[in-house]
Formats: sequence, C-alpha cells, structure tokens
Amino acid sequence: MLSKILVPVRGDGLVETVMGHAATLARRHKSHIVVAHCRAQAEDLMPYGVPMPAFAKKTMLNQAQELANQQEQVLREELHTLAETLDLDEAPAAPGKTVTVAFVEESGRMADVIKHNGRLADLVVVAKPNRDTNVGTNSLKTALFQTGRPVLMCPRKAAGPEAFCTHIAVAWNGSLEASRAVAHSLDLAAAAESVTILSGGKGEPHGATAEELAEYYALRGITAQIHRFDAQNPGVALLKKTTELGAGMLVMGAYSLSHERETLFGGNTQAVVDNAEIPVLLVH
Repeated sequence: MLSKILVPVRGDGLVETVMGHAATLARRHKSHIVVAHCRAQAEDLMPYGVPMPAFAKKTMLNQAQELANQQEQVLREELHTLAETLDLDEAPAAPGKTVTVAFVEESGRMADVIKHNGRLADLVVVAKPNRDTNVGTNSLKTALFQTGRPVLMCPRKAAGPEAFCTHIAVAWNGSLEASRAVAHSLDLAAAAESVTILSGGKGEPHGATAEELAEYYALRGITAQIHRFDAQNPGVALLKKTTELGAGMLVMGAYSLSHERETLFGGNTQAVVDNAEIPVLLVH
C-alpha cells in the first residue's frame, strides 16, 4: 500500500510539478503526502570569505534571516493554495480512507532533509534535474542512494495527466536493480490498469527472463504484457518505447554502475534522466 509520499521542496519554481504528480498518485492510493521544505540558513546567505566588522555582519545576518522568513512565507502560501487546488485535505494521515497532506520545515541542507524524511516514506517525488544549471541533481542522488526508497522523477513541467499511472512500463533485464524496481513498485503495478514489460537485449547472465517476471506478476493478480526491442542506446529506447506503447510512466532500476561513472561516461540510467519527458520511477 502506498501510504506515505514525500515531496521535498524549495523555492525553485517546481513545486506545482512535484505536488501535482504526488497528488495524482495519492488520489489513486488514498495516501498521505508530506511536503518537506528545506529552509535556507541565514549563514548560508552571507557572502563567503568577505571580512566585515561585527556590526555589519550582525546586520546582514538579520537581513538574511528576514529574507529566509519571507521565502518561507511565500512558499507556504503557494503550498496551501496548491493543496486547495489539488483537493488535498490538510489533516492528519488517514491512509486508505482519504487523501491528506502535511507541511514540515527543516533547516539545513536539502540532502539531509530528504534523508531524514525519506527513509520512512513509501515514495519520494522529485523534479527532473537540470544538468546545465546543476539544479536538482543532489536531490535525486540523495533520494536514490540515501533513502532506500523508490523515487519518482517528474518532468520539469506542469503536473502530469491523471492517467499517467494507469499504464506503466517496466524495464527488465534480470539485474539486481531491475528486481528491486519490481519489488518496490508492486503497489503501483497492482493499481495500474495495464502493465507492459520492456525487455531489450540478452539481459543479465543467469538473470530471470521477462516471461518469469510476467509469471511473478500473475501470482499477485497482475496481468503483464511483454514487449521486446533491440537498440544501441537502451536508455533512450526505453523512453521511446514507453511513449509509443501508450504508457504514462517508466519503472526501472537505476545506476547499476556508479552515479559518478554514468555522469561522466554515460549509461542507460543517465540517458533516461537526461532525456525523460515522462515520469520515471527509479530504484537503486
């Protein structure tokens, strides 16, 4: 059961995106959404390495504190408005009965906020990183490598359609990461109206086949179709096939190689992260 969804936010203009996708899933699963805001610390807003008199430093710290307060107030107002628009009830959790949302705020680094709140969530929802500006990269990396939970990466645009989770595509090559992705997305697969297994290439040696995965799903009452493909760039092909088959979301294991290696030299996961224009559920 998808009972608790974590949505870490900051003032980056992407609150509507992540909240919209989280709300779509929450309505389908009657989940509780926790929106965690990372509050900027006054010290972090100070100019680095610039010597100044004590009175000037105190004045700037006060100004930085006030700026942080203003940013928090603006974001909270935006979140409350979004909650009303998305028909989310700001109330204590009632999983399985109604969709609720709560707002929490923590000072410090976004990575610490995600780690703290994400380990006891069923899903973490983040926006697709922008590699050109390096915005969102650490959030995705922390969610993947530090929470042990599945991570829904949303495209950097307005909330997805209500149907994005009704037909899901599952990338399968028999690997450990793919197996974890399947295990962590069973509730999503069970709630979907259609599941397609995408199988490309020979797969991992001695790994389970796509047919065996379909049988595994069948044991849980999930009917899955198998679609095979061949491609020189499997990551890009997975996105293309997902869209061509009419699926609204791709589920896949992430970073069988290290994040740093794939970032520098490329890899299937990094190709998906860089090129995705649909929601992608990633599991490491």
